[in-house]
Amino acid sequence: MLRTITRAAGILAMFIAGYAQAGTVNINTADAATLAAELEGVGIARAQAIVEYRETVGRFDSPEQLLDVSGVGPRILEWNADRIVIGPQIAPD
Repeated sequence: MLRTITRAAGILAMFIAGYAQAGTVNINTADAATLAAELEGVGIARAQAIVEYRETVGRFDSPEQLLDVSGVGPRILEWNADRIVIGPQIAPD
């Protein structure tokens, strides 16, 4: 019985962890198709602009930095506040 409860608790924990990440997008790693699919108000053209900005300027330090991308305004940032993830900082070698 304890084994069944432990197994159920483990499955529930995995479900909760997966649910917490559902619908989020890392703007530092996502490709244009993913950005367009996951972010409200962002079509493929804006998504490509986000990727091009990231490739030219470097990784985003905050979600607010998206405002520097042509076509991305405060409303898009507001609509997607819960979806945008920056991800861990990668230390230089």
